[in-house]
Amino acid sequence: MNDSGSPFGRWVRRIGIALGALGLALVLTVIGIGLFAQGPGGERLAAGMRRNEARYVTMRDGVRLAVDVWYPPDLAAAAKVPALIRSTRYVRAQEYGPIGKVLAVFGKLAWVGGAIDLVNGAGYVVVLVDARGSGASFGSRDAEWTPEEVADMGDIVDWIVAQPWSNGRVGGFGVSYEGNTAELLAATGRPAVRAVAPLFDDYDPIFTQAMAGGAFAKPFLDAWGAGNNATDANDICRASGASGVKCAFVRLVVRGTKPVDGDSGRALLAAAVQDHVTNYDVSSTVAGIIFPRDTIFPNGKPNRFIPPYLPALRAKVEANNVPMLILLGWYDAGTVNTGLGRFLLQKNPMQVEIGPWGHGGGYHVDPFLPPETPTVPSMEEQAAQMIAFFDTYLKGDGPPAKPIQREIRYFTMNGGDWKTTPVWPPADLTPVKWYLGADHGLAREAPAADSGSNAYQVDLTATTGHPSRWDTQLGGGDVIYPDRAAQDKKLLTYTSEPLAHEMEITGAPMVSLEVSSTATDGLFFVYLEDVAPDGRVTYLTEGLLRALHRKVSSETPPYPDLGPYHTFRSTDGMPLVPGERTNVSFALYAVSVRVKAGHRIRVAIAGHDDAAFTRVPVDGAPVITIFSEKSAASLIEIPMKELP
Repeated sequence: MNDSGSPFGRWVRRIGIALGALGLALVLTVIGIGLFAQGPGGERLAAGMRRNEARYVTMRDGVRLAVDVWYPPDLAAAAKVPALIRSTRYVRAQEYGPIGKVLAVFGKLAWVGGAIDLVNGAGYVVVLVDARGSGASFGSRDAEWTPEEVADMGDIVDWIVAQPWSNGRVGGFGVSYEGNTAELLAATGRPAVRAVAPLFDDYDPIFTQAMAGGAFAKPFLDAWGAGNNATDANDICRASGASGVKCAFVRLVVRGTKPVDGDSGRALLAAAVQDHVTNYDVSSTVAGIIFPRDTIFPNGKPNRFIPPYLPALRAKVEANNVPMLILLGWYDAGTVNTGLGRFLLQKNPMQVEIGPWGHGGGYHVDPFLPPETPTVPSMEEQAAQMIAFFDTYLKGDGPPAKPIQREIRYFTMNGGDWKTTPVWPPADLTPVKWYLGADHGLAREAPAADSGSNAYQVDLTATTGHPSRWDTQLGGGDVIYPDRAAQDKKLLTYTSEPLAHEMEITGAPMVSLEVSSTATDGLFFVYLEDVAPDGRVTYLTEGLLRALHRKVSSETPPYPDLGPYHTFRSTDGMPLVPGERTNVSFALYAVSVRVKAGHRIRVAIAGHDDAAFTRVPVDGAPVITIFSEKSAASLIEIPMKELP
C-alpha cells in the first residue's frame, strides 16, 4: 500500500528533506572551512613580519632555493635571535587541500611539524629548505649530498646572518636526510655555524644501507627512489600510491609541494618542477655499481655517490670545532658502525647517544621486549634534549657555560640500562674468541683436529623478514625480530653450551671464516643470536660481506673501520676460485645486549636475505663450506664481560 499521502508518510518525507538539507549544509560548511581556513603563520608579529614567510633565496650560481621561515611567535621588535636550518630533499612543506585544512582545524593533521613547533617556540627562527633539485627549489640532482649542496648550505647561512633579526649564530638539525645536511652545515666553513644535531643520519650512506657489505639493497632503493621521483615531480598521487577516485581524494587532502608566497598561480613552482625532470634515479644507478669506491663508473662518468665527508669535510668541521649532538640506533640499518667511525675520527666536541632504536627514535626495538614498548627516552624528551643542546651554543654572547663532553652514552638491551664511556669500545670489555666447530658447536677452545668442515647449500628463501633493520629507513618504522628458530633451520648454525653466568656484549663482533664455495662470488651473512632454554632464538645483530670484496687492505681507511678494512675498489676485487679455500673476515654491526645465564650463544650463517638484498650470484644456489680445523679455524670474536 502506498502511504506517501498519509500523515505518517508526509512526516517521514519532511524528516528526510530536513536531514538532506542538514547534510548539504554540513558539506558546504566543511568546504567553506577548507577553502578559507588559514593555519598559523599569517599573523603579524611585534617585530613586524608575518610569523611564516615562504620565499626564494638565490645561490651563488643563480639557482633559487625555496625556504620557509618560521619566526618565534613572541618575536619582539629589534630582537636578535638564533636560527636553526633543516634542509631536505623530501619537500620542506606541503600545501593542504580543502579536506586537509579541515582536518588540521580539528587537530587531525598538524599545521606545523611537532619538532618545528617546539624549536620555534623555544626562541629559534626555523629555516626550512628545499634542497637543490627538489620540492619548490630550482636545479637538478645527479646524486645526494653533493659538494654543490655543501656550498648551498653556506649560502643559506650567509643569507641568515644578513637578516636584521639574526644574532649571528646558526645551527642545523634533522633526522635521516636532514641529519646529513645538518652535518654538511658544519663543513661550510662559516663561523656563524656554532652547533649541529645530525640525528639518525647516514655518515657513509652507500655502506649504511644502499650497498651494505657490497650487497645491493634493491627493495629499499626501489621504494626510496620511487618516492623521491614522485615528490621531485610534485606528483602527490604517485607518491601515495593512489589513482582514480583515490587520487582525487588525496589531492583534496594534500595538493602537493607548498609554493612560495606570491606564486598564486604556481607558475614558479611548475618551472622549478620542470628543472627536476633530469634528476637521476637512485635505484637504477646504484644497481649498476659493483665497486662502490671506484672514482669512475664503468660508463666513464665520475662516481658522485662517494659522499664528500672525508677526508675534506672532516678538516672543515674540525677547523671550526663545531659541536655535534648525534643520536644513533642499534638497529638503524648499518648506521651504528659508521657513526662510531665518525666518533673515532673527528676530534670536535661530540655527544653521541646510541639507543634501542631503529630510524628516527620513535620505537623501542629491544628484541626481548614486546613491540608496543614505549621508546626511551620519548620523542618529546629527545626534542627537549636537542633544544637544550642548542641553547648551550646559540644563545648568549659569551662561551657556553656547560659545553658538552666528548663521550658516548649507550643503552644495553635485555634488561640493561644507560652507560657512558669516553672511548670506544668501552674499556671494561674484552674480545673473546669463540670457535665454530665441525660438530656445530661454538666453543672457547680452538679446534685440535687436522680436518673438519660443514657444507651448506645456500637457501634462497632465508630471510630476516619485515620489518627489519633494513626497512626502518623507509619512514622510521618499527623493527621487529620474532623467534628465529624456524629460520635457523634454513641456515648453518653453531651453538654454545649454556652460559654459566650472565654476560654483557657491547661492541662490534668480528668474524673470520675459512671457507670455500662452488661459485665465483657470493654473499656471506653472519647472525649473532641468543638461544633461550625453551628454544626461542632472538636476533642480536648481524654482518654481511660480498665475497668479491673480501681482500683486507693495509691502507688507512677514510675513517676507522670497526673491523678489517675492505676498499670496495675494482683494483682489490677478488673473485672466488670454486673449491679453493680462502678467508672472509668482517665486522658485525655493533650492539649492546645482555645474555642471561642458562642461555646459549649462536652464530648462524646464510648466503642470502630474501627480504633485503639482491642475490649473488643471480643464478643457482652455491654450496659453501666452513672449515673448522687446527690450521684453518673459523671464529667469531665477541667483546663481552661477565656480570655479577
